[in-house]
Amino acid sequence: MKIPALDLKKQTLPIRKKLDRAIKGVIDSNSFIMGEGVARFEKHAAGYAGVKYALGVSNGTDAISLALLALGIGPGDEVICPAFTYYATAGAVAAIGARPVFADIESDTYNISLKSIEEALKKIGNKVKAVIPVHLYGLCAEMDGILKLARKYKIKVVEDAAQAFGSEYKGKKAGSLGDCGAVSFYPGKNLGAFGDAGMCLTNSKTLAGRIDLFRNQGNKDRYYHLILGRNNRMDTIQAEVLDIKLKYLDRWNGARLKIARRYGEGLEGSGLKLPAAPKDSVHIYHQYTLSGPVSNRSFASYLNSKGIDSRIFYPVPLHLQACFGYLGYKAGDFPNAEEASKKVFTLPVYPELTEKEQDYIIRTVKAGILNFKN
Repeated sequence: MKIPALDLKKQTLPIRKKLDRAIKGVIDSNSFIMGEGVARFEKHAAGYAGVKYALGVSNGTDAISLALLALGIGPGDEVICPAFTYYATAGAVAAIGARPVFADIESDTYNISLKSIEEALKKIGNKVKAVIPVHLYGLCAEMDGILKLARKYKIKVVEDAAQAFGSEYKGKKAGSLGDCGAVSFYPGKNLGAFGDAGMCLTNSKTLAGRIDLFRNQGNKDRYYHLILGRNNRMDTIQAEVLDIKLKYLDRWNGARLKIARRYGEGLEGSGLKLPAAPKDSVHIYHQYTLSGPVSNRSFASYLNSKGIDSRIFYPVPLHLQACFGYLGYKAGDFPNAEEASKKVFTLPVYPELTEKEQDYIIRTVKAGILNFKN
């Protein structure tokens, strides 16, 4: 049996005619960038996320950079982010001339550690201007504690909700809790475009206005540039695709949750650490991530040999990446992040996964654990 990590063809097939009509409409209108479809999707996305303003942008990485720039953060400023996440979180900080400051993660949720954030704040002091909690794998970080620290130290909070559009923390959607939320609509996300796309979410009219300027070359009126802006606009085709898919997102996320529960029941007592699922949060399982007594490379290799496309997110923590060597971190600085990079691996969890495929995955994982133990 061959089971991919994600099958977008199966997702697209039932809604293909709607998507084709929407794309044809964009072609016929010749309104390819920031057309009417972008404004429509922004309105629907804002309502879904429970925020006043949603601004479509070029991708999730740029969404983070734009949020920071709009908050007045730039060269010489420092921004705290987790050591265990995708490059883009810290890369977006460095791209605007600010300095990433890494923090360790919690060993159960893999999200940023409150203790590690405060240690960094105490050590660096007023150089830090913001913190970026990443809602990793579709589970929100501990936002109450993060917001409390932000108030105490007078810093801004930019949520990296790239993997968590639709997840919830105590009844509020990811991206709606901090000063600004940054979303990615990369094709593999739970809500994915047909290319690169992203979004900034905020309840601040002032912040929304500044992001709007920054994303469009600093333009308020054409050819009149008020600030040194960037070219980070959303393509209309992507907005149309996302607007159609948004109607199905809760259904798709619900299917992921059902599969995750089935995995949990089937793998209970296997010796693997199952994904954390706090009662006050809604996990959307962008990834179903496990860790076990053996190296993730070994176990993922075993699963792939059995036809199950298992991935490792992420094999090298950010503080040990070559591109961030100038920051001066070393092995041992963030033990939880380093441990996770050696242990976590994923199972396919997309909504179209059949029960037969799920059963095969559960059996194969359990057999693998027994084999490695022996």
